[in-house]
Amino acid sequence: MELGRAKAIASEVVKRLSPYCQRIEVAGSIRRQEPVVKDIEIVLIPSDAWNLSHEIMGLGPSRPMGDKLERVSYDGVRVNLDHASKETWATLLLIRTGSNENNIHLCSLGKEKGWYLAVTGNGLFDENGRRIAVDTEESIYEALGAPWQEPWERR
Repeated sequence: MELGRAKAIASEVVKRLSPYCQRIEVAGSIRRQEPVVKDIEIVLIPSDAWNLSHEIMGLGPSRPMGDKLERVSYDGVRVNLDHASKETWATLLLIRTGSNENNIHLCSLGKEKGWYLAVTGNGLFDENGRRIAVDTEESIYEALGAPWQEPWERR
């Protein structure tokens, strides 16, 4: 679908879910400003899990994809809802924004240092398994020794 339609649908979903979230942000190809969008990625931190769950069910057919991801069909469009915590927010937003090539590049930089950037969004871990650089996307780039890239630059 074209970016404008995807943004409009994402905005509707965010508006419906935001009352039940501490944080919520659109990620994926919409955040990267890709002209063509396959599906909608939204990262959120729940504040009211009960009502959030009911609102998600009201969006359309849904199915859990593990403990952190739900897929919803909203207005005929697949929407992936990634549940984060305060600790995993930055990494999950980074990974879900992508692109795949950018994620591979960042994971490779981590591997060169003996670190592990979890593609699940759980964090950036040092060689001793300690989570590092989790406050912001910028801090992850900095820790990896990579220049900061705005989402629309991540190709």
